[in-house]
Amino acid sequence: MKATRVAGLALPGLAAALSVVLLTAAEMPGERFWPQWRGPDANGVSRHADPPTEWSETRNIRWKVEIPGRGSASPVIWGDRLYLMTAIPSGAPVEGSHAPRGGKPKEAHRFVVYAIDRRTGRTVWERTATETVPNENSQPNNSYASTSAVTDGEVVVAFFESQGLYVYDMDGKLLWQKDLGKKTMRNEFGEGTTPALSGNHIVIVRDHRGTSFIVALDKRTGAELWRVERKEVDSWATPLVVQHAGRAQVVTSGQNRLRSYDLTTGDLVWDSEGVTMNPIPSPVTADGVVFVTSGYQGNNLKAIRLADARGDISKSNAIVWTLDADTPYVPSPLLYDGILYLIKSNSPILSAFDAKTGAAHFRNQRLEGVTEVYSSPVGAAGRVYVTGRDGTTLVLKRGTAFEVIAKNTLNDGFDASPALVDGDIYMRGYKYLYDIAAR
Repeated sequence: MKATRVAGLALPGLAAALSVVLLTAAEMPGERFWPQWRGPDANGVSRHADPPTEWSETRNIRWKVEIPGRGSASPVIWGDRLYLMTAIPSGAPVEGSHAPRGGKPKEAHRFVVYAIDRRTGRTVWERTATETVPNENSQPNNSYASTSAVTDGEVVVAFFESQGLYVYDMDGKLLWQKDLGKKTMRNEFGEGTTPALSGNHIVIVRDHRGTSFIVALDKRTGAELWRVERKEVDSWATPLVVQHAGRAQVVTSGQNRLRSYDLTTGDLVWDSEGVTMNPIPSPVTADGVVFVTSGYQGNNLKAIRLADARGDISKSNAIVWTLDADTPYVPSPLLYDGILYLIKSNSPILSAFDAKTGAAHFRNQRLEGVTEVYSSPVGAAGRVYVTGRDGTTLVLKRGTAFEVIAKNTLNDGFDASPALVDGDIYMRGYKYLYDIAAR
């Protein structure tokens, strides 16, 4: 990787001051960091971060690093390190590898995990998980490294889907790896389901055109704790682990059914009618309610009260409100202090709803200056950040009215979602990884 330092940042005392901030942060629990792609509470919000509102290529960029290869995996952070996955073309087929299904042989890729010092942008360690020809083609809007890493300060979980699951310690030592088989996706749309990590459980959903299943693995050994087959086709949503009434549940999206499983046993807790086809947005939760949505060839959102969710809840009062318009296709929702923010399909159009009642605060507000949106919105310090594929991010005031605070543009495109830690925003673009921080 090539690091680019921004002129004027080597200020006296800056490194020492930053190291104190990072040391203090390292002593805090995981909620201080961004351990998974939707943040510490899996809802897109940081309770501790206070990132800047304004930036450009010449303002408030602490550092930028060129990331080789292709990937839309979002950065995750623990302590003073950022973890990132990518797939780098290596120029030639690997001996013994096979061609993608239905296609001609393609060049091999190195599937790589980076640990990056978030103070400087320098690589701490780099690991090639595997080098192989990808299992299938991927549509141009996807990549071969679309899942994000996840960490808990003890392990780093890197799931390259058909190319395998790799678990490292924090210093980059490979603890174990596992092959969960090859996925067959409709029209070779590509893969991209990030695991959930809770306690000693790594939970993975494998919905595709073959035998679909959900599996829980021991994070320490890779031993299979339980596995349940699912009557589902392609999905990309990350499972959500939620605690309710002393019981940990794993909520999963699906075209055919929404399902929640007991984290310990894999037993089905509840299920309901599914959402639309191609479920991509990940569920979010707050105050005992889970929100599951999708928006491809239709619109569907269900708000599910866990206290009433047992068995088949399709026609029960466990579903407290629904929505059949203006739901997201790729971006996941942002759930921020009782307000549920939704992107309409992949369009630069935003709506906000009261999470308890479903009443609209505002609907179909156009995000001026933003084009298509794949990145999921994030929030901190009373602000909402929405990033478009063209490199423009709008900063909004969190609240019941639509109010733009700032518009910022970088010379890169973005599908990955930002990570918010302390006073920084970490953004992974098509070419660069940025650390944006006020100075």
